[in-house]
Amino acid sequence: MVDERLTASQAETLRAELEELEGPRRTEVVAAIKKAREFGDLSENFEYHAAKNEQGLLEARIRTLRNRLDHAVIVEEATGDEVSIGSIVDIEDELGATMTVEISAVGGSGTVSPTSPLGGALLGCKVGDTVDVAAPRGAWKATVRAVRPGG
Repeated sequence: MVDERLTASQAETLRAELEELEGPRRTEVVAAIKKAREFGDLSENFEYHAAKNEQGLLEARIRTLRNRLDHAVIVEEATGDEVSIGSIVDIEDELGATMTVEISAVGGSGTVSPTSPLGGALLGCKVGDTVDVAAPRGAWKATVRAVRPGG
């Protein structure tokens, strides 16, 4: 696996999710499996199969988070006027549409990965720079209108 660049706060977000999954969520799933087993015949026990499926998804997410954190390279928080990991960037496309994105490998609403076409194109840019974004659905241009530190 390639090392993943995260800011300290982004890594902390992943650690908090991992702690939640390994603690309360895992306990809930184990309790659900135990309760479902009490219903008897496991071959036709929907609750049991659903709980086991949820456990499998939970454990897969835990493995993913552990792997990401084990391979994370912590980078400085974004502070300047140059786009870096953790920056919040206001951009405008050729048609005048604007968008605000955070450069983050953590994911979530309003974020773009630094390895995505847009995130990769924006890294290192400053206000006023125009970049070509080679996206799968077609190339387009984005102009950086503002750069600020992430929260």
